[in-house]
Amino acid sequence: MRTLKILAITVALGAAMSACNKQFSDDEMNSNKPAQVPPSLPLGSILSDMNAIRPWSDVMRWNQFDCCNYNYYGNQRYDWGGAKLDGYGSLENVQQMEQEAIRLGGNTLNPYAALGKFFRAYFFYRMTNLVGDLPMTEALQGKENLTPKYDEQRTVFIQILSWLEEANSDLDSLINNPDKVNTSEGQTLRNDFYYNNKLDYWRRAVNAFHLRVLIALSKKEADTELKIQQQFNAILSNPTKYPLLEGMDQNLQFIYNNINKYPVNPDNLGFDATRYNMSATYLNTLVSLRDPRAFITAEPATEQLNRLKKTPADITAYVGAPSGENLTDMSSKMSSVDTAVYSLRSRSRYYANYAAEPGIIIGYPEMCFNIAEAINRKWVTGSAEAWYKKGIQASMGFYGIPEAGTFVKTYKNVRYEIPFNFETDYYAQATVKYKGDNTEGLQQIITQKYLAFFENTDWEGYLNWRRTGIPAFSTGSGTGNSGKIPLRFKYPDNHRNANAGNWSATLQKQFGTTTDDINAVMWLVK
Repeated sequence: MRTLKILAITVALGAAMSACNKQFSDDEMNSNKPAQVPPSLPLGSILSDMNAIRPWSDVMRWNQFDCCNYNYYGNQRYDWGGAKLDGYGSLENVQQMEQEAIRLGGNTLNPYAALGKFFRAYFFYRMTNLVGDLPMTEALQGKENLTPKYDEQRTVFIQILSWLEEANSDLDSLINNPDKVNTSEGQTLRNDFYYNNKLDYWRRAVNAFHLRVLIALSKKEADTELKIQQQFNAILSNPTKYPLLEGMDQNLQFIYNNINKYPVNPDNLGFDATRYNMSATYLNTLVSLRDPRAFITAEPATEQLNRLKKTPADITAYVGAPSGENLTDMSSKMSSVDTAVYSLRSRSRYYANYAAEPGIIIGYPEMCFNIAEAINRKWVTGSAEAWYKKGIQASMGFYGIPEAGTFVKTYKNVRYEIPFNFETDYYAQATVKYKGDNTEGLQQIITQKYLAFFENTDWEGYLNWRRTGIPAFSTGSGTGNSGKIPLRFKYPDNHRNANAGNWSATLQKQFGTTTDDINAVMWLVK
């Protein structure tokens, strides 16, 4: 996989609009922007947008992976306003990309059109998960329709599943029927900094994402039109038609480097290193499982070292901060460098260079856990335990933890060599060993999936909690919203201002009120 190249050209989007933009005339077109560009240029912008949710961002705090103890910079509050829904801008670029591919000699079936279907599924999935119903069938029509209707969330998901099915089929045709491919600019995939223009890898990512969407619909398994179980079984039982990710080297992931820097790096070490804690939801779960990922991602709490005389090689020295704790109290407990109550993120891993770790967008561990969950739910046959173990081992491998051997914990330039055997030291524990295709086993699968999501994979940590209640999220004055974790964002203000009739109608239809409430329950999780 190649690293991201900085794009110096902004793609012209013409008169396309997202859901609700203000009206404008043709005279207001910007003649200083190019009207035509190679499809590879909007592709680069789309790929960048897929990585919009970055490590150590606000979203990762809402996933309860970390906490900010310094109220000048941030907090853990869930007092959400309107969602950005900037996926519509990305989808405008998808339209432009597809048009340019055809203009430059692409057949109706071309790599940009095939990936365009996946991108539609990806961005609509992200957006509908945040708010509920969405403008879809009437969206992206520019001045032709300034007040698009809202499609029901169920309809949006049906369309997402259809796009993913079509994307897999189209990629199959492009890969296995070279006679359908020509060498024109519109038929040749370029500027793919994720998979270096390898359509086979893209196809695997599409199908892994397809499994994510089906798992997200677990509460709708009885819906006879959605056919969740049948679709999952069709994918899993036919690897020739639906190839899946085979290992960590096929992750869809963003590689950081000295130009496109990892968000936490030497440049902000002096400002941020002591202002962010590891969260209790994540770190204390690791500690309770005696999970070695705690050593890699976190630092020991200095109170544990200096007052209680533990060493950095003692997993009980790692303590997470409850996201629901009052921010003043959390800040006070971190005011002393030598007796800080909570663990910081690992400076040796995250601040030592500009490429700490890849940002996973669609990953092999998640796919393993999704398959394990489907087997646990009796959607498909197979060994849930085998996929559960594969997911854990793949996630540990991401952090350099061997299945059997020694890994290194570095703290204040001191190396601690820690022996580890996955089977005897970890998996043999009653808390980790799979408890079977039952409720307890399901809880284990989803817990381990949450741990593998640490600081990556978009909103999935929160979304899996919202769907299952696993793991238990911390609440309190620190999280706001009267001690509740909200279930959605409000719609953006421009929806209410520019499309008031359809906006109020969809709220009434979804929630029985015209109040845009962050605690309302959308169709997906009813």
